[in-house]
Order: sequence, then C-alpha cells, then structure tokens
Amino acid sequence: MKKILLLATGGTIASVEGNEGLVPGLSVEELLHYIPDSSEDIKIDGKILMNIDSTNMQPEHWVKIADSIYAHYSEYDGFVITHGTDTLAYTSSALSYMLQGLEKPVVLTGSQIPISFKKTDAKKNVADALRFACEEIGGVFVVFDGRVILGTRAVKMRTKSYDAFESINHPYVAYVNNKEVKYLWKPSCEIKNLSLNTNLCTDVFLMKLYPGMKSEMFDFLKDLYKGIIIESFGNGGLPFEGRDLVSKVQELTELGIAVVITTQCLEEGEDLLLYEVGHKVAQLPIILSGDMNTEAILAKLMWALGQTDTIEQVKEMIETPIAGDLTIKSEKED
Repeated sequence: MKKILLLATGGTIASVEGNEGLVPGLSVEELLHYIPDSSEDIKIDGKILMNIDSTNMQPEHWVKIADSIYAHYSEYDGFVITHGTDTLAYTSSALSYMLQGLEKPVVLTGSQIPISFKKTDAKKNVADALRFACEEIGGVFVVFDGRVILGTRAVKMRTKSYDAFESINHPYVAYVNNKEVKYLWKPSCEIKNLSLNTNLCTDVFLMKLYPGMKSEMFDFLKDLYKGIIIESFGNGGLPFEGRDLVSKVQELTELGIAVVITTQCLEEGEDLLLYEVGHKVAQLPIILSGDMNTEAILAKLMWALGQTDTIEQVKEMIETPIAGDLTIKSEKED
C-alpha cells in the first residue's frame, strides 16, 4: 500500500463564497472529503500548511512547504500539494531547487473551480495527482488536466480553461487517464541523496522591457536589489540607441549585481549572439537564461543568491541545468 501525504495550501481548489468573492476556507478534512476514493491501495494523510490565495504566496511559504516535505520524507511514498494556480509554477520551480535528489514524486495540483462546486475540475486533478504520486519516480511535477509537467517547465497560460498549464520548451512527462499513466519520457535522478537548501535571497527584481523605457529606471534599482531579471525582446538584445540601456546594465554588473537576460517570448529562449543588439549585451558579465521560463529563472536566482554573493558562482549556478530547467545547446542541436 502506498502512503501519500497531501499538503494543503489554499487556492481556488479550497475556496468558498465570501463577502468579497472566492476565498480559501476548506479544512484539509473537508478537502479530503470531496476527493473520490481512488484506490484501496493508497492511504492518504492530510495536513494543512496554510490556507491562502496563491496571489499571497511568498518565498517564505515555499520554505515552509519544502521543510514539511523534508521532515516527512521517510514516512511517505509520495506527496501531493494542493495550491492556487496563479503562482503554482513559481512554487514548483522553487521546490525543484530547494529539494534536490528527490527519489519520490512531489506533485502540485489545483483547480480552476473550487472542489465544493458542482461543476469542478478539482476532483479529477487531485485524483490524477494522487495516482501519479504513487509512481516510482523522483522529482517535482505539476499535474493538471491529465498532463504531467516537469516542475521547472510549467507555465500558467489560461485564466479560466481547465487546461490552464503548458510545458514550455519541454515535452510533457506523461498523461494520466483514470488510473493509467502513459509516459512520454522519464526523468532520471542524477543526485541520489535528498538535500534541503532553503536559503533564499528575495532581493530580486523582474523587469519587462518595453519601447520607451527610461535608462534612469536602473538607477532606482541598484540600491534595492542584488539580482535583476530583464525580459527583453525576441532573442534578448537591449536598446543602445536613443535610450541606452546597455550602459546602465554595465553599471549594474560593475556594482556586483547579478543581471539575467531572458526573452518575453515563451518558446525557444534567448540567443544573444544572433544580432548586434545582443552581441553588445553578451560582452558584459551578464547571466544567460537559455530556454528557461521566467518562473524558473526567478526562483533559481533567489536560490542561487541565497548560496553565494559571488556573481561568477551565481552565473555558473543559473547557467547549469538543474531539475531539467534548461536545455543545453547540444541537446537543442540534436
């Protein structure tokens, strides 16, 4: 018999009607009451860690979730985390970095409609998550609408549809259909011993570049943040004519601030060496993000800055694949 620990954090799945709209309110016992009896071969224990809208999810909550999994790791065969959808991808990424060497599945799921409502996707999502949590596989995964997505590759794409999440720049891990799990590929565990490292530096800023952005914006950031992620255009270049952002980024790097360049395009990642606007940036000691998604970049940068203040080491950590978050160049060419 498989023993699964369900950790409840709130979100739409646990929401009820409040005076000002939906608000998380179900206890873990009430949540479990709505879950269909999936199998006599599964024993489910429940624990509520928090009961919040995922908009209010903070890095401190990520740490609490990771600590709980680590504390109960030897007692269970797998873990299911019920979570609001809005920041679920940030949490799944953060757990992937804080909990390395997992040989058991940690599965995040949620719903677009509360589990207590007559028409809901919650019951299927939780049943699928519980089923996948029984698999002999290690890592952090998102299970939603029958799809299994690597925790570092999930992105919420839709606000209302049941198929809210997509796997970006990476194939789905598997599909869950009733009790059948059909794998498309199976990740291997490179690190065999579970480690917990929840040191995070939250002094990270995420900037979306737009035409007309003032270069002086960077002057306000340099005293507040240790890391800055810039979502640039296309393959990742920065403007140097009219409004010179390249010089400002150079100033940030000279101050020892970690600057990560990514793209606003969801698919295929950055490639700074393709155009002149990228070459000028690539000559600076900036950090490349490849085809990582923004949720993973943000969580990884917080985690890396929590380990070291040395920018060279931060750069190496970010540019080294962890938990399948980054496709190295040779893999793309194959």
